[in-house]
Amino acid sequence: MSQPTSEAPSHWQIGLILMIGILAASTAAILIRLAIASADQRGVGFSLVLAASRLTIASIALLPTWRSIQRQPPSIAACRYAAAAGIALAIHFATWITSLSYTSIAASTTLVTTNPIWVALFSWLWLKEIPSRLTLIGIAIALSGGILISVGSDSSTVISSQPWLGNGLALIGAWAASAYFLLGREAQRQGLGIGHYATVAYTVAAIVLLPLPLLLGTSYSGYPALTYGYMVLMALLPQLVGHTSFNWAVRWVSPTLVTLVILFEPVVSSLLGYWVFGEIPGSTVLIGAGVMLLGVALAAINR
Repeated sequence: MSQPTSEAPSHWQIGLILMIGILAASTAAILIRLAIASADQRGVGFSLVLAASRLTIASIALLPTWRSIQRQPPSIAACRYAAAAGIALAIHFATWITSLSYTSIAASTTLVTTNPIWVALFSWLWLKEIPSRLTLIGIAIALSGGILISVGSDSSTVISSQPWLGNGLALIGAWAASAYFLLGREAQRQGLGIGHYATVAYTVAAIVLLPLPLLLGTSYSGYPALTYGYMVLMALLPQLVGHTSFNWAVRWVSPTLVTLVILFEPVVSSLLGYWVFGEIPGSTVLIGAGVMLLGVALAAINR
């Protein structure tokens, strides 16, 4: 599917697609936790199995798109940006999915959606785009919230006694996601339609992730059928519906605005976490999450 030449979608259409994307993406943390519980597995190896399986199933679903890519080859520059986005996506999932074995859903999903902060900082450091005073204030507020989340993530509120490790992994996942969105927008600006871009990026991410569990001695087989069912749902809902909706939106609106909308994801995920698992984060984590979301919103809105 090459990029259509029709007029840009209306604001309500963009808003509707983003809302659907948020609802779909918010199921990711829940499905990951359910897969971990059904397989009775935890740690880096199984997290990489989930990440690789999610991207592989999504890539298989997009296999028919490769025929149209061969008929209408995109530019080399577009392919390079899409491939780089795929590598960033692989890093994002490898770190963030692993983080859910060590910290709470609220802390993990809040930290991993701090993209607007890192987009602003990356632009400052590498593109020499000096942020405004309000952006800097927002960054400072968000970092304060991050400190509260880290301090408040004790073992009584999460499924592991290593919340600092989980929080750090979620933060790395946020850095990778920021690069993923920026590279994805550039790939589409270079002529890749959303179908072609998703196919290339998801496939590259799957190729990067597939051998990693095996290198750690973790198998792809031997898990209950329910675990594989959760893997399929991860590929269909948060990946194909959620991520593809966000990737489509950055073609028409600012990536900063899209990442601002994604701030609703930790809210919905936390509500689902309470409903499904009865997981209630500590008051310090909740306060920190609120402070961080406020800071990120200030930084993003100003940009």
